[in-house]
Amino acid sequence: MFKDRVEALLDQALEKRPDIFLIKCSVGADNRIHVVLDGDKGINLEDCMEISRAVEHNLDREEQDFALEVSSVGATSPLELPRQYPQHIGRKLEVKTADGVFEGTLEKVEDNGIELYWKAREPKPVGKGKHTVEKREFVSFDKIEKAQVKLKF
Repeated sequence: MFKDRVEALLDQALEKRPDIFLIKCSVGADNRIHVVLDGDKGINLEDCMEISRAVEHNLDREEQDFALEVSSVGATSPLELPRQYPQHIGRKLEVKTADGVFEGTLEKVEDNGIELYWKAREPKPVGKGKHTVEKREFVSFDKIEKAQVKLKF
């Protein structure tokens, strides 16, 4: 099947580049191939071109007509794999779980989850007024429904 062939070629190309990994691959009914990649240190145009060539040059257009698009994840795309988190340490994330939404700086990535840090204004325990407190929240990967980098402009 055409999709199996495309996926096998992608696997071969990515074996040669262990710093790059697949986020999504779809093959439409009209043989439109859409591949989304990310890398441990980000990904650039040359990386996308290298993977694109590895797939395209091993498919025969005489045998099967197709269109191929290889791209990187967008800056505002949700983080989908645990492997994507380390490159965002120090950045602000918005993480949605069943317990609520947390927005903080990604401080740590562990095998089973992430740790966020932020400051919040809360009422003083004694007296009137508010004071700033530091908050930390560990969120396990299996609890994350959606996580996105919050960009500053």
